[in-house]
Amino acid sequence: MERAPHPALAGLVRSVWLSTPAAPPAPAPSHELMMPTGEMHLVLRLTGPSIAVFDGLDDPVPKNFGHAVVNGARAGAYAKPVAAGSASIGLQLQPGASQALLGLPADELAGRHVRLEDLWGSDAGLLHERLLGAPSAGDKLRCLEAFLMTRLQRSPAPGAHPAVLAGLQQLHAGGSVAAAARHSGYSQRQFMRLFVQAVGLPPRLYLRVQRFQKALRLMQDLGSRPACLADAAFGAGYTDQPHFNRDFREFAALTPRQYRAARPAAASHVPVSWAAGSDGRFVQDRRKQAA
Repeated sequence: MERAPHPALAGLVRSVWLSTPAAPPAPAPSHELMMPTGEMHLVLRLTGPSIAVFDGLDDPVPKNFGHAVVNGARAGAYAKPVAAGSASIGLQLQPGASQALLGLPADELAGRHVRLEDLWGSDAGLLHERLLGAPSAGDKLRCLEAFLMTRLQRSPAPGAHPAVLAGLQQLHAGGSVAAAARHSGYSQRQFMRLFVQAVGLPPRLYLRVQRFQKALRLMQDLGSRPACLADAAFGAGYTDQPHFNRDFREFAALTPRQYRAARPAAASHVPVSWAAGSDGRFVQDRRKQAA
């Protein structure tokens, strides 16, 4: 379940979501490779094991983050064990939300996973308890939103700087970073500083990750037909296939063909098998070798 947030949170939260256990049609993969979105996320585990992620793709052992974690904006994939039968709830945050909701600028959390307890103290445990007590999925989502709105009322803080919002509009409309800075009314250096504090990534890198995400969505829509990779690259705005392949390798730690072969049910969640200290391998590749 995913939906738009309460109107009072619309400038800070892009979406709220709740995942519940579902019986898989086949054995679940042991791990997932999580694609970068360039945005921040807040996740709370409601049932099942605590949240664990690999700090690096070569790490043999995942790091445990308890039952609530903030995922900072990033431009690279990370891996996590699949917690079969678990339920989680979370938020996808807008630029500027980090300072308002978490008390830190986004650049201080970029590329990191941080326990919510380290940012909120006892409020993290209180929210977890209230979510567990909410009877239905809708009640849990409303409980999460109400908790955030109470925190904002208690310690009001602005969202993204108007210069960043103006610049984002220009960038998403195809403008250059220099044009976005001019439109914001600030020098390019000042605009870059405000942007990184609000978003967590520099403007050019943020746009590259957004283009990569657009390519993932197009690959999902186009399916497995032979021309899908070229069509996805062109549709996302890549000038040529080598450029597309380089970005894919950098952001996903996979080739486009490996990604397509994995057939992820969700664009940013790629099923992999995992061997400590080695590259992840696709679940279907492992099955082919065993056949």
